[in-house]
Amino acid sequence: MSLTGSAFYYLMIAATVLAVIATLVLWSRIPGPGPLRWFSRVVLIALCQVTAIAVVAVWINNSYGLYSSWNDLLGEDNGSVTAAMPGPPANRAVFTKASDGLLDTYFRGKYSKLSGEVLVWTPPQYDEPQYKNYRFPVMMLLHGVPGSPSSWVEGGNLPNSIEQLMAAGSVKPAIVVIPVIDPGDVDTDCSDTPSRKNATWLARDVPELIDNQFRTLTEAKAWGIIGFSTGGLCSVKLSMQYPNTFASAVAMDPDPFAGDPTVLTDPELREVNSPLWLAKEKPPVSLFVATSAQDRFSPVSNVTALQHAVRYPTTMAPPLILPDGGHNWGTWQRMFPTVFPWLSNHLDDARVVTGKPKTTTKIGR
Repeated sequence: MSLTGSAFYYLMIAATVLAVIATLVLWSRIPGPGPLRWFSRVVLIALCQVTAIAVVAVWINNSYGLYSSWNDLLGEDNGSVTAAMPGPPANRAVFTKASDGLLDTYFRGKYSKLSGEVLVWTPPQYDEPQYKNYRFPVMMLLHGVPGSPSSWVEGGNLPNSIEQLMAAGSVKPAIVVIPVIDPGDVDTDCSDTPSRKNATWLARDVPELIDNQFRTLTEAKAWGIIGFSTGGLCSVKLSMQYPNTFASAVAMDPDPFAGDPTVLTDPELREVNSPLWLAKEKPPVSLFVATSAQDRFSPVSNVTALQHAVRYPTTMAPPLILPDGGHNWGTWQRMFPTVFPWLSNHLDDARVVTGKPKTTTKIGR
């Protein structure tokens, strides 16, 4: 019986009720000498307490995802699949709202068993009465390493920068999602490894969270992904690996598309997670890469290598090469007026979708 299943939870409730009933029925009917009767009554009281505590413990575990299985609870998980992390599951994740309109949550993914922070911003239209039945496209933003989702807020001036582009009409209304790309500060270049499923976290768990709690369009053409530095490599890589989730991707000053041997030390694992290798699969995605001619961490030759590798139906727009600028937010913000409209133009428009139930975002105080 599953540790986190409803059946086990209700079994514990039933056991508690039966323990109380047994105590009431047997309290005055226990035979034997006085010391034996008193000992038996203490056992009955302890049984009531243990079963009641078990109900509360199971409820807490189901709510916050502390342990995913009996092996996890007993410490017998050998780590052959993934490193498990604590946190509430997606259907119990609660968002807190900041003064700038950003929503913040922390949850544990069902598929990766990883946990991390996710920031969300909804466009002004999302809460307007005339759009109450509309579902919106999604832009997923990936940060660099080292970094965090807050990097986009502190360095990229979000949500103000994206809101200004939407207000000017160059970017269509869309939900903005900013997840941590290295849960637990373990960098894998957004790849699945034998012990860490960071790609699954980003491509399956985070989209499931957003689809469950926001009015989203779920088709791949409604989901675009954009990142800088390591996040730029990840955006291209994830779209090529998961074309049924992300149909378009933008990379700003991306890390080398051949992969980083200091991050993925296994040559075979690094190769199969490289966009240069993934291009052989010819995924039906649209890519756009931007860099600076002066960025020694993301040289123009890196962009050229990807251009030579892609084959139709993969498409790659002519790259944006700034004549100057380093590997920093000053350069990336100069790219915003070009890269965000490009991504927006590749996303489906917000629209009414019949038949899909309305979702409710859980916001805490």
